[in-house]
Amino acid sequence: MKIKIITPDSDRARAWAEALSAADAGFSTTAVVKPLHGADPLAHGPKPDLVVAEAVSMQDIDALDALAAASPDIEYVLVAADLGANVLMRVMRAGVREVLPTSMASGALTVAVLDAVQRLARKRPAAPAGDKRDGKVLTFVSCKGGSGATFAAANLAHVLADGGQRKVALIDLNLQFGDALLFLSSERPASNVADVARNIQRIDPDLLLSAMVPVSPGLHVLAAPEDPAQAIDVSAEHVEAIVRLARSMFDIVILDSGRSLSPVTLKSLDMADQVFVVLQLTLPYIRDGKRLRDVFRSLDYPESKIHWVVNRHEKSSRITLDDLKITLGLGQFVTLPNQYDVVANSVNQGVPVATVAPGSAITKSLTDWARQIAPQATQARRAGWLSGLFGQRPAATAESREAR
Repeated sequence: MKIKIITPDSDRARAWAEALSAADAGFSTTAVVKPLHGADPLAHGPKPDLVVAEAVSMQDIDALDALAAASPDIEYVLVAADLGANVLMRVMRAGVREVLPTSMASGALTVAVLDAVQRLARKRPAAPAGDKRDGKVLTFVSCKGGSGATFAAANLAHVLADGGQRKVALIDLNLQFGDALLFLSSERPASNVADVARNIQRIDPDLLLSAMVPVSPGLHVLAAPEDPAQAIDVSAEHVEAIVRLARSMFDIVILDSGRSLSPVTLKSLDMADQVFVVLQLTLPYIRDGKRLRDVFRSLDYPESKIHWVVNRHEKSSRITLDDLKITLGLGQFVTLPNQYDVVANSVNQGVPVATVAPGSAITKSLTDWARQIAPQATQARRAGWLSGLFGQRPAATAESREAR
């Protein structure tokens, strides 16, 4: 655990650093003898996991606010004089979980600092390398509004969960107008992505699960905020922390990222093992598809990471799959058939389409797609389903789907 001490008092800096180093708890400690408002905790060395800071003025409190907003994944122990109820609430909202009074005797304060750091260290989630699971991340992005990306993400998540055979998380990162939960359940969420982001300092498996809605066996959904204004409470760093924890808890994590290319969306794309781009066979979608393709290339994503999904496909369409292949330079893609009445019935009921219409063409396509991504349980026992998740090319190409 990397710890940075910031205080204008050189004696305290030395005493706290010595106490933490002597604790033999895997702490790597550095000290900066400066006022908090004049120090940059992110400069000179690796980014700290925890900052022990002394505040002696309101300038220091302002600096702490700014630091917490810029780096919400850092934990804080604050040493300060009597702050008063309002200022105390302010620093707690900024993410400070331990506040110690400067009025304590020097030795007692050093012991209190050590105890506070050790308490926070015990609460930290286990490092990803030691996770029991190493779930794969699938990010869905829409070429244009109304493409059906949320429908595809939500219903694929339901099919992949396979009645509890796999643990699947669906996280709605369309932060202003996300409605992924509505495609699967009429239940009103008690919490959402923004709530988790505001409590990112104490995130653990229990907190994340308590914020999610269990919509079917094996499938949990973390909803987008109801209030679009809360989108500003979620940063790329929050998303990274949430997804890292989720992939340690679930076999598959599906991110519905919406359409806008924001820092949050880019983080969801960077963290994805596979990106699924959803479009339809009309010129506006294809034009935006070309734009997205160029964005992916500029980000140096390998072509094997990007998969294209043609939603509401009709064989009689004036623009054909071959046209799309030539225009975007695609080798293969997934197609979902146009079954408007079946899909509308599913969406209006808030029930997965595989439940409403298990024998429909759209359900068959989703099931085939899920089998490409994750082999069935019998195959998993023979070869390990995660080992085949992305190690082979999808069996169904555009041409084979056309033949069916």
